[in-house]
Amino acid sequence: MSRLLAIRNIRNVSHSLLGNQKASHPQVKKHGALGTVGLPSSLCRLFSQYKFSSRGNASFSLYKAKDNLYKSSCSKNYSVIPTSNTLTYHAHIAWKRLSKICSYSGPAFPPISRTACAVSLAVTRSHLIAPSIFAFVLGEVAWTRNACADVEYFPTRNALYMHAQDGHVFLASFFFSVLECFIIFLRSIFLAILFSPSVAMAPFSNSFGVEFRKSWLHIVRLTLEKAGPAFIKWGQWAATRPDLFPIDLCTELSKLHSKAPAHSFAYTKRTIEKAFGRKLLEIFEDFEEEPVASGSVAQVHRASLRFRHDRKHIKPSVVAVKVRHPGVADAIRRDFMIINLFAKSSKFIPTLKWLRLDESVQQFAVFMMSQVDLAREAAHLNRFIYNFRSWKDVSFPKPLYPLVHPAVLVETYEHGECVSHYVDELEGNDRIKSSLAHIGTNALLKMLLVDNFIHADMHPGNILVRSKSSRRLLFKSKPHVIFLDVGMTAELSKSDRVNLLDFFKAVALRDGRTAAECTLRLSKQQNCPNPQAFIEEVIESFDFWGTPEGDFIHPAECIEQLLEKVRRHRVNIDGNVCTVMVTTLVLEGWQRKLDPDYDVMHTLQTLLFRADWAETLSYTIEGLMAP
Repeated sequence: MSRLLAIRNIRNVSHSLLGNQKASHPQVKKHGALGTVGLPSSLCRLFSQYKFSSRGNASFSLYKAKDNLYKSSCSKNYSVIPTSNTLTYHAHIAWKRLSKICSYSGPAFPPISRTACAVSLAVTRSHLIAPSIFAFVLGEVAWTRNACADVEYFPTRNALYMHAQDGHVFLASFFFSVLECFIIFLRSIFLAILFSPSVAMAPFSNSFGVEFRKSWLHIVRLTLEKAGPAFIKWGQWAATRPDLFPIDLCTELSKLHSKAPAHSFAYTKRTIEKAFGRKLLEIFEDFEEEPVASGSVAQVHRASLRFRHDRKHIKPSVVAVKVRHPGVADAIRRDFMIINLFAKSSKFIPTLKWLRLDESVQQFAVFMMSQVDLAREAAHLNRFIYNFRSWKDVSFPKPLYPLVHPAVLVETYEHGECVSHYVDELEGNDRIKSSLAHIGTNALLKMLLVDNFIHADMHPGNILVRSKSSRRLLFKSKPHVIFLDVGMTAELSKSDRVNLLDFFKAVALRDGRTAAECTLRLSKQQNCPNPQAFIEEVIESFDFWGTPEGDFIHPAECIEQLLEKVRRHRVNIDGNVCTVMVTTLVLEGWQRKLDPDYDVMHTLQTLLFRADWAETLSYTIEGLMAP
């Protein structure tokens, strides 16, 4: 009997709601206000709490009543209820909750069930406040006790759909995870086979003479080139770490070529259109399909950018469009996982534990992210442009926002000749060579001493030279230097900068003890097994360099020999500090070829000792080096 009363009650509520929607205008006239709400949450809770059995037609009729009521109430996403009847209306619903919990949660209170149904039917047609409030409170208490269990018992269509979707997502995620593990496994097998010759030759690299070692170094470099972009970049990074690897290995790895086959123009077009949301011809007036250059991470195209202003066509400007290779990010990520796994396992190998390869791999990961993410390279360019905004002899490519994306970078196309042309030239252009040596040194020292933001890949291939004609005929043309490929940068902490500058001072003064002590402070976690032996050997070397016989040794060669001692004594140096030291040595090397009479270390010594008399270092360096 109580079930039939409940079903009849629900039908009455559904008919009353439909009647309220049809008679909304007369009730506006009668009551003067309308409360516009969605389907009441209490009504939804009422229907979600009934536990139906599969027997008979009562459950089916109740479900249909609920479905019809939901569709009729939500078809316009709102329902209209008189404001004066709102409290009474919700009280009726709450009282039905009480009747439901007494009749459907168990057979213990059938008299209360029938009483609740009777009172519910009585107050349906009335507007009594006190019974309504009483019923509302009791209904809320009843609902809070059984809400969670009842909702789980009778899920809605949306809940069933979401559960199905979650199942599909889980299966898809599980499938791709298994596939990813399988790909990494196959990649590991390929790399193991590829590196097996160089690994097998490594123990005998110092046992069969110089020629055998040269062959081994050559095989190592070729293996890294065949292994892919991640290992090419790792080799280039390892070339800047003579504190970890032998000097001859670093020299061989510095020859790594990051050339790679160019991808198709169709992929380039698709990537650009996806990145910027426009057709290729809407952005560029002309676009060369053949790339100008192709590296291990991206390739560069030359194009002409469209410009329109006030419906007038402006002459297009030539730009360089750098597009990342397809799948290079995923390939580097997988290879990095393999490298990271090997680095973590090196902790358990006593002969490799001192290298702290896990920390080195983390530093290498930051370097790789800056190489793969072209938007980060654009940010580096903007920072260098701001730092050198007052310099007339140094410039950088300018990224053209908003045409900047992690996979695509549009920047100004810089014309010029590679500085290696002047480095390899034996005779002629002495004035330009001397100017290039001064400009390069001053630029590096400004990055190091003033800005604390260093271009860490300043080899000749990343430097262009452009002749700048003077307006006055009495003066000859001046060279203008353009720095490219600023993906690899370095920044030092305040303590590292102080220690590094003290180290350069000690090298310039041939003070071995101070140089050794500064070197030991160039790492936050120093694990040198015998620091005193390292200090004594450095002092002995510097004492020889201070004699007339050792005075002919260049300060840069002193630093190279010192780094070899660092490797043999297992002295730790933080990656950024070592990168700055090697960058200084690389710059000093090709500038010595440009102008043999120009001494970078002497210039650094002069600047550092002049700065000791200044109140602030930055103003001193700016005043000494500004063009």
